[in-house]
Amino acid sequence: MKKFCPQPGFVVQAFKFALDPNVSQEAALRSHCGAARAAFNWAVGWVTAAWWQCKAEATYGLAADELTPWRSWSLAALRKEFNWVKHTDPRFASWWGENSKEAYNTGFANAAAAFDNYARSKNGKRRGARMGMPRWKKKHKARLACRFTTGSIRVADDRHVTLPVLGTLRTHEPTVKLRTRVQAGTARILSATVRWERGRWFVSFQVEAKRDITRVARPDAVVGVDLGVKVLAVMADSTGQIRYVDNPKHYEGEQKRLRRLSRRVSRSQGPAVHDPRTGKTAYREPSKRWVKANACSATADSPARSATRDSERFAVSSRTRASAKLAPRWWRRVGIRRRRPARRARQ
Repeated sequence: MKKFCPQPGFVVQAFKFALDPNVSQEAALRSHCGAARAAFNWAVGWVTAAWWQCKAEATYGLAADELTPWRSWSLAALRKEFNWVKHTDPRFASWWGENSKEAYNTGFANAAAAFDNYARSKNGKRRGARMGMPRWKKKHKARLACRFTTGSIRVADDRHVTLPVLGTLRTHEPTVKLRTRVQAGTARILSATVRWERGRWFVSFQVEAKRDITRVARPDAVVGVDLGVKVLAVMADSTGQIRYVDNPKHYEGEQKRLRRLSRRVSRSQGPAVHDPRTGKTAYREPSKRWVKANACSATADSPARSATRDSERFAVSSRTRASAKLAPRWWRRVGIRRRRPARRARQ
C-alpha cells in the first residue's frame, strides 16, 4: 500500500480526545469494533482455507496446475469477495448493514497487513522477529478499535465530533485546538480511529497540519534520549553534554488508592477458583460486585500513566528541540509515534 506523504510545510500528527457516549452510542461503538474483528476473522479464514486445501491436494499426487489456486489477500480482493458473500453468509446477512462499511474495511486492512508481514518475514524481506501466520481474534481478548477513512468525519463544535453512521458524539474534553486549525485552513482531517482504552472510549484524528520550521541554536548537534526509572530521561548530545530530568513519580501517589481497589477485588467472588488439592482451576460466573470492582481497579493507574507520558514528551520536546536536533529514532521512543506503554507506570 502506498504511504501517504504530506505536502511541503505540513506534517501528519494525531489529536486524541476522550468520548462521553450515551448507552445507545456505546452499543454502536462496540458493534462497529466487533464488525471489524469479524471481518478480520473472515478474511483470515477465507485466505487460509485455500492454503490448507492446496496442501491437502498436494498429498493426493495431483499436478501443480490441478491444485486449488491461492487466494489474494490484498485489500481490494478481500473487499470484492466480501461484497459477494455478505448477503448470503449467515454470519453477516442479518446484521452487516447496521454498521459502516469502514468497520469491515478496518478488519480487511489489518488482515492484509498481517498477511503481508507474514509473507515478507517468511521470505527474509522483513527485519525483526519472525512473524507467524495470522490467527483469529478472540471476542473477549481482541482490542476494540475501528478506523474511519471516508464519510462524514469532522469536529462539529467545541464538545462534539461527527463520525459516519455513529453520528454526533460528545467529547469529554474540548476540541478547540483542532477545530481552530481546521477552520483556519491550517489542518485537514485524514481519518479517525475510535478505541477502547483503560475503561474509556477515545477518538484519534489523523490530521495533516501546517507546522512552521523551528530553528535550533545548535543545528549541528544531535541529542539522544534514554527513558529510565530512577530518572525520567537522560539526554546526551554529540558534544558530550549529559543532562538528567528528574522523575515526578506520579505512580507513587496512586499506590494507596490502588491497594484499596485491589482489596475490593480480592474480597469479591471472581471467575476463577483454585483447588489446592487437585491443583486445577475451575471457572464460574463472576459476581456483579467483582465485575464493577475489577473495572475500577483496571483503570486506577490511568491518571498516573497519562501524567508520566505527558512528562516524558514535555521534557524531551522542551529541552532538546530548542537547542539541538533530536535523533529520529528517539522520537519514536518517546511517543511521537504510537507507543504501547507498560502495564505499570514508571515510578
